[in-house]
Amino acid sequence: MDVTVATTFDAPRTLVAAVAGDPDQAMRWYANIRSVQWEGDPVLQEGARVDFVARFLGRRLAYTYEIVDLVPDERLVMRTDDGPFPMETTYTWWDEEEVEGRPRTGMSLRNAGRPKAMTTLASGAVTLGMKRAMRRDLERLRLVLREEQDAEHA
Repeated sequence: MDVTVATTFDAPRTLVAAVAGDPDQAMRWYANIRSVQWEGDPVLQEGARVDFVARFLGRRLAYTYEIVDLVPDERLVMRTDDGPFPMETTYTWWDEEEVEGRPRTGMSLRNAGRPKAMTTLASGAVTLGMKRAMRRDLERLRLVLREEQDAEHA
């Protein structure tokens, strides 16, 4: 399974990366995330580990992501070998052309992995479900970014 979705936000890259790339913000825009807990100091850096609990396709999933690659405001890669769903999640951010002098940011979200003990038929359903969920999450992120921008201008 390898699913990538992308969109463009009407927000500066630093803001998009700060919100999307902060595990503490995950519950604001990921519909399926139920809890986030850092192992050790809550510092976004390679080697940091973060425990997540999620609900996906009616199942509770608990897993620990390790940050394996971080280029601030460009890329964040987290990987887990835990649980029933070993996976790597990659966030990538880039500048898009400004519109009327306002910054815009492109973002891709990629989840790649292989569910343990899953048939080909079931993995197709998981892939479709994941793509739908990822698109919805990016739309939720859009709303969170608007809230952040509105708060800055209030």
